[in-house]
Amino acid sequence: MNNGSLNKIEKEYVLGTHDEEIERLGLQHRVWRPRALDAWRRAGFNVGHTILDLGCGPGYCSIDLAEIVGRSGRVIGVDVSGRFVEAARALADQRQLKNIDFHELDICTSALPEIEVDGIWTRWVFCFLKEPEKALRNAVSLLKPGGTIVVHEYFCYSTWQTMPPSKELTEFVDLVKKSWIAEGGDPDIGLRLVPWMGELDLEIMDIRPIVDVVGADNFVWQWPTTFLNNGINRLAEKDHISYERASYLKSAIEQNQSSPDSKLVTPALLEITARRRK
Repeated sequence: MNNGSLNKIEKEYVLGTHDEEIERLGLQHRVWRPRALDAWRRAGFNVGHTILDLGCGPGYCSIDLAEIVGRSGRVIGVDVSGRFVEAARALADQRQLKNIDFHELDICTSALPEIEVDGIWTRWVFCFLKEPEKALRNAVSLLKPGGTIVVHEYFCYSTWQTMPPSKELTEFVDLVKKSWIAEGGDPDIGLRLVPWMGELDLEIMDIRPIVDVVGADNFVWQWPTTFLNNGINRLAEKDHISYERASYLKSAIEQNQSSPDSKLVTPALLEITARRRK
């Protein structure tokens, strides 16, 4: 990939690929790690398996998956961001893990590695894609008969709210959704995935909604609130909102959440587990 193409991809990556975003994704993974581990266990991911981490980002899930499959297994991480792939390789080297390969590619338009996999894991990837159905089809084509795919995707992003309600947070969430859609994504993509899976001869094994209501003393609180700072800056950088309005919204939302009695309702997502028919 030439530098011009790489720079274009990095520029268009919805939430950016800068150091602050890599750090935020690390915190996000730590919040969601227990649920990911539970999902992988239910899906049967195991020692010796080959697992595709679709949209691996900086590689946090890939590292966990590599430890699960062990030396006899393999993890293949793919992501469109060269910067994320570079960070993922550095993390794998730091952990001295030799059973991970990372590939920089567009899962909608590029050929995926020619491998057969026992499992596929993906979280918050299809919601950002202009051709999510094509990406799903490309990924599932690598899945062995009897193999499983586990997906975490939003299905009602607008559930993100506080108690008491904040009109400023509602405005921010609406702006995020509009910017997402303007770039070809779908913040509620979870509602569309199950019918597509049926068309690809996948048997749905489990569907479960995930939404939390937490206070500031709960670690989950950190996930959406840390997104606020990066997300609102990104909206201003991309001219979806003025810097002045962004500063006001950020201040008003933080003030609303400062009460010790404040509660946070997280964006609702679906965990979908499906198996390729034998």
